[in-house]
Amino acid sequence: MAALAALTRWLRRAPTPIPDALWHDTLARYPFLQRLSADQRQRLQRLATHFIARKRFTGAHGLEVTDAMAVAVAAQACLPLLHLGPAERPEVALTWYDDFVTIVLHPDDAVARRRVMDEAGVVHHYDEVLAGEAMQHGPVMLSWPAVQGAGMGPGSSVVIHEFVHKMDMQAGGADGAPPLPRGFMGARTARQAAAHWHRTWAPAYERFREQVALAERFGAAAPWLDAYAASAPAEFFAVACEAHFVQPERFAQDYPALSAALRAFFKQNNPPAQD
Repeated sequence: MAALAALTRWLRRAPTPIPDALWHDTLARYPFLQRLSADQRQRLQRLATHFIARKRFTGAHGLEVTDAMAVAVAAQACLPLLHLGPAERPEVALTWYDDFVTIVLHPDDAVARRRVMDEAGVVHHYDEVLAGEAMQHGPVMLSWPAVQGAGMGPGSSVVIHEFVHKMDMQAGGADGAPPLPRGFMGARTARQAAAHWHRTWAPAYERFREQVALAERFGAAAPWLDAYAASAPAEFFAVACEAHFVQPERFAQDYPALSAALRAFFKQNNPPAQD
């Protein structure tokens, strides 16, 4: 218990403010952050400041993590939380990320050794190249080049992708159905909210899988979202969130129902409540 109390005090220690010059440089590198209003930028800066105070950054394979690298990760990781906390204490929303402390940055994509068993019971081993990975109750791994490249691809941010996986996992596991706020889209009960979410996302996921299959097998037009989203409902949710925050207008145009659901989930339709 003493160790847990010490860890809690460490996680809640007074944060060191992010220097304004470093913050402005960070915003300038990512167009989707530049689009925020002045009030939103200030709120995001406070969130990122508390985020850095609560997390431990470490570099893999000799990579030295600089303040600029930590702030780049923090700004993108906190973007989904922008409207989820009270107006005067936005850092309350960081409880979404309370199940872990460590963020590991790699100098390049990481290679993970995988082991799977097929339907016949045969075990297969293979290597998977990863730009990021979020582990249940464990650390988040990110490729630094991928972090830097946010916004360069169609609606891409590996940081947002992995951190919304963390949000998704708060419901018990990454399945593309995160815990929903009270009264989500007018639902009276949690059961109704979950049913509404399923009715919205399940058909969209199946349509997306069909589009990807037609593109890969028969040369049809490829969908705008990354084809990786077709691999599982959790990945469809994470890729959709990337696009929603990085290129919201295009995402809303192509996926209006999903855009409305995400705006409700991230509470973007209303200003944050006062304390």
